[in-house]
Formats: sequence, structure tokens, C-alpha cells
Amino acid sequence: MKKHSARVAPLSACNSPVLTLTKVEGEERARENVVGTTDPQSTGGAAGAEPSSSRRRLHCCIRVTTVQVRKALWGVAMVMCVCSSWAGSTQLAKLTFKQFDAPFTLTWFATTWNCLFFPLYYIGHLCKSPERQTPRQRFRECCRFFGDDGLTPKVFFTKVAPFGLLWILTNYLYLQALRKINTTDVSALFCCNKAFVFLLSWIVLRDRFMGVRIVAAILAIAGIVMMTYADGFHSHSVIGITFVVASASMSALYKVLFKMVLGSAKFGEAALFLSIVGSANFVFISFVPVILYFTRVEYIGSPADIPWAYLCGVAGLLFAFNVLVNFGIAITYPTLISLGIVLSVPVNAMVDLYTCEIHFNTVRLIAVFIICLGFLMLLLPEDWDQCIIQLSTRLRKRDEPAESSAEAGATTGLNWRGRTRTSMSTFAH
Repeated sequence: MKKHSARVAPLSACNSPVLTLTKVEGEERARENVVGTTDPQSTGGAAGAEPSSSRRRLHCCIRVTTVQVRKALWGVAMVMCVCSSWAGSTQLAKLTFKQFDAPFTLTWFATTWNCLFFPLYYIGHLCKSPERQTPRQRFRECCRFFGDDGLTPKVFFTKVAPFGLLWILTNYLYLQALRKINTTDVSALFCCNKAFVFLLSWIVLRDRFMGVRIVAAILAIAGIVMMTYADGFHSHSVIGITFVVASASMSALYKVLFKMVLGSAKFGEAALFLSIVGSANFVFISFVPVILYFTRVEYIGSPADIPWAYLCGVAGLLFAFNVLVNFGIAITYPTLISLGIVLSVPVNAMVDLYTCEIHFNTVRLIAVFIICLGFLMLLLPEDWDQCIIQLSTRLRKRDEPAESSAEAGATTGLNWRGRTRTSMSTFAH
């Protein structure tokens, strides 16, 4: 079963979990085997083996390129879906508060939808897996993620409940920020959670130090300050910015602690974890909206006045967003998924500009730009500098004139030993 599994961290929007897919691993192994395998008949002469090896290499290159093109096309669709779901949930939540000013109740309602993760995963398991299991068998197997004893009360209160609270705080603070400031500022500032993840990972997890990510973190902090300055440090906007920065911090803390405490999870384990978070939210947190209702903190006249269409729309879009972010990595690159997050900022800006809810002064534009720039810099791989050097080297070699075959034959044509080495190097590569 392990060879058919993939590992993914069930994190939130701006995370880019690195996932190794079974089909990609299989193709890599097939490519290595095809290139490294020699035809038994090729031992009779190098001339007959070279065309066969070339055809095999060409076949492998075409197959790998086809996989990459397919993943890129899926990535384009994924970027659009992630951007639409994130921007749509943000805009719809803003509209919901005009009729139903209850951010915690909306948070509780949307988090409860997480219960659907494991049932949907099990449906996919029945459709795709050759070894079908009963729901109980699959549940027990996924529970091994929490340890040899499975999901015990101790494990629940020490390894699940804290992440449930961080999940609720992240969403609640984000919705509170939407009540104070416009959606463009909220979506842009929330992108700072990528920088917070790097700083916490560098301090807590001892991750590799990267200068470009330090610069990105500085840009994120500078963007927060400039965003505050754009509205003249009014109390209303300062409170909203504080809420969204706190939400980004809770999201970053969730990701880093998950990596430190639980590590990474397979698809089924991630779905089970999120379903447990949603179930625990429904069982243990349901009393909070009731208290807020009777204390008139989040009060509404009658159930008929509740905009159920808006509430279900926000919850459904957030659920779709979390599905795409956590499991969309199975069909495309993680960087493209993260790119959908930052593209939601200009989408929200266009909506706000159309609805005349925002004034784009120079300071605000610069703040949004440098925050998005910092987010994109954090998407660079760890070996990005080496990739640039290799790319420049390849481009330089293409510009150099190739040596003619006559010159190559003049230097090595009369040396049997040299020809033997040449033919052997052809098989080696």
C-alpha cells in the first residue's frame, strides 16, 4: 500500500506542500530502467545498439515531456479554481456581514463542513484503489498516522485539539478583518503568512537559511507598515490590519507546529485529520454560537432572517479551496497552487474598484505590490540560484559553434580504444 500513497501536509492557503506522486515515481523508475537497459543483441556491435538506445531515449523524453505538459495544463486550471474559490469566499463573506453580522457563527458553520473530507476521500478510494477496504478498515489504517495506538483521547487533546483551535482562530480573525477593512487589503496582508512560515521554520525547525527569503520577509513587514500608513493610522483600519496579521500568524503557527508535531500525512490521513477537526468543532464548539446569540453579541431576530444561501456559499467555497490546496498537488505543481493565492489579490482589487469600496492611492499600491513580490520570492526553490547558473551555462553552450563531425573523426577515428570508450559512454547515458 505504501507505493500507492502520497504524502501531503493538510495546511492552509499559502502553503506549498511538496508531494511525491506514485505515478511520477513510477515514470522516473521506468525512464531509468529503459535508459540503463541494454539489448542482449547489442553486444555483437556498437553500431546496432546506438540507434536502439537513441530511440529509447527519445521515447522516454517524449513521455516525460507529455507528463509535464499535462501537469502544466492542470496547473492552469488549478490556478483559476484556487483564485476563484479564495476570492469568491472573501467577497461573499463581505456581503454576508451586511445581512448577518456574526463572524464566529460563520466560522463555526464553515469549519463544520470539514467533516466531508474523509467521506469524499473514501469515495475516491473506492473509485481508484485496486484494493478496496471497508470504511472501518480504512479509518483504522489512517488512524496509524497518530501513532501505534491510533486516535486515543490523549492523542486527540494533545495533537488534534490545538490545531482545531488554531484553525478556528485563523478563520475567525480573517473574517473579523473583513468587517473592518476592504477585501483587497485583507487578501494582500494574509499573503504575509508565507513569510511568517519561513521565519518560524527557520527559528523552530532549523530550516535552511536563505537570503532571498529574508528579503521577502522584510518586504512583507514593510508592506504591512505601508498598508497601515495608507489609511492614515485610523483606529478602524489599524484594528482590521491587526486582525488579518494575527490571522496570518495563526496560519503560520498551524503549519509549523503541524510539521514539528505530526510531520506529513498521506491523502487519507490528511482527510481524516481535517474531518476530525470539523467533527470536534461541531461537538465541542457548538455552545459558543449559542452563548453569543443569547448575549446578543451575534444576535439575529429570527431563523428566517439568516441568509442561508450566503452562509452555504461561503462554507462551500472555503471547503473547495481547502480541497484544492491540500489535494490539488496530486495533479499539478505546488508552486502553481500557491500562485492562485496571490492572483486573488488583483481579482479582489478589481471587484473593490468596481463597487467603489476602495481608494487606490500610491502608498496602498506600493504596499500591495511589495507584499505580493515577497510572496512570489518565497515560492523560489532552495536551489534557485544553481538553476539559474545551469540555465545560463546551457544557453552559453548553445551559442558556441558545434564541432564538425570531420574534426571529431580526425581526432578519434584511428583510435580503437577511443571508439570503445565513446560507445560505452553512449550506453551509460
